[in-house]
Amino acid sequence: MRLNEHPILNFDYRRGKKVTIYFEGQPIEAYEGETIAMALHAAGIWVYKTSEKRERPRGLFCAIGKCSSCLVAVNGIPNVRSCITLVEEGMRIEKQVDKPKLPRDAKPPKWKDAQKVNADIIVIGGGPAGLMAAINAADAGAKVVLLDENPMLGGQLVKQTHKFFGKREQFAGVRGIKIAEILEEELKKRENIEVFMETSAIAMFQDGEEKLVVAVKKNKELMEFRGKAVVVATGAMERMIPFENNDLPGVYGAGAIQTLMNTYGVKPGDRVLIVGAGNVGLILAYQLVQAGVEVKAIVEAMPKVGGYFVHAAKVRRLGIPILTRHTILRAEGKERVERAVVAQLDDNWKPIPGTEKIFDVDVIALAVGLRPSIEILHQVGCQIIYARELGGHVVCRDNRMETTIKGIFVAGDSAGIEEATTAMLEGKVAGIAAALSIGVAAPEWLNEIEKAQEALNEFRSGPFGRHVLEGLKKVVIK
Repeated sequence: MRLNEHPILNFDYRRGKKVTIYFEGQPIEAYEGETIAMALHAAGIWVYKTSEKRERPRGLFCAIGKCSSCLVAVNGIPNVRSCITLVEEGMRIEKQVDKPKLPRDAKPPKWKDAQKVNADIIVIGGGPAGLMAAINAADAGAKVVLLDENPMLGGQLVKQTHKFFGKREQFAGVRGIKIAEILEEELKKRENIEVFMETSAIAMFQDGEEKLVVAVKKNKELMEFRGKAVVVATGAMERMIPFENNDLPGVYGAGAIQTLMNTYGVKPGDRVLIVGAGNVGLILAYQLVQAGVEVKAIVEAMPKVGGYFVHAAKVRRLGIPILTRHTILRAEGKERVERAVVAQLDDNWKPIPGTEKIFDVDVIALAVGLRPSIEILHQVGCQIIYARELGGHVVCRDNRMETTIKGIFVAGDSAGIEEATTAMLEGKVAGIAAALSIGVAAPEWLNEIEKAQEALNEFRSGPFGRHVLEGLKKVVIK
């Protein structure tokens, strides 16, 4: 199930030293630098746990640590997120069955043992928004700490093999994977940025004049990060839609499939049905074809394709049918997806009896949108509002990305679902604004904020930006 040839990506260069891990006692070949879930999937293992109450098989879904679908026990420790935990030589993995229990000899870390890290600004999230926030805050004179729960920087950029649109200043014509490399190199050039990977922020507090971010590094080390301001750039989560058997292994979020094949070189399956004909679904279709996977069809409930015409035209040239006014009724299979049943919708969005179509597929890709990850902002008490145009519940903030709590900023998809280009621009605004708010940036940096805001306005001026602008009217505080 590993990809060895690809028209764009070289996985031999990316894979580390070969190691052996054990799943249910059986040896599995893996490579240093890849996650447990990727190694298991490459070995043809799709079921990682059984649900507690109904004993249903569960496997990968989001692949970025946002859901609980792929939890496993590692070396006796339960509830380990296999999609963001790196393999290690000799690691022993067990399928999680029944209610998990800690081993009797396991000792949780003590609060007094927490490592303490101080900075001017803490950036949570190492995707396009977080990277730009850190780079610009550092350039404005701040000492910055960046933490990310994933094993590599770049967020969703590391799986985007397509070239960006827009202007040269926003990386037009550059592939997402290359943009991630450029931003990471820029980060490394700055001595006033300290990076902590595989570090999950689990809580945030106001402690006197400081912000305190509590985190866990590599699932076992408690850490405290203290700063005068925080930029939250925690991205988004894949949306699920209701249909029969939507929890079967093989029902994946679109981003998970991109992670498998574009980041780790693992073939997600042999035959795929995509649900959703927005830009993500359309781009995913030709990325799957690049990886040698057959795409049976794209199903779209709306009466027309939602993504850019250029992407839809490319998909149709590949011979992939796009079925508008259709929806998925159910997935079929025992331990994993074996078939998908779809049907046409009437004017009242009801399936029309007799129009069912059966597709023999082993993967169903859900490209039905994202919702902002705002859990830590919700926990700390930022004001939240529902804005359908921005993906659901989002935090209120001003035009410099500062939330209703002074010193806490937000950027990227966690501020509302858009594209990577707007995430980078928002990150720039948030990083500089945070540096200005704590008094380390010179007033001249206001010009850079204005330039980024002008670029945002220009990027949102097209037809796809109209609904975003409607959403921003609800959440941006004057």
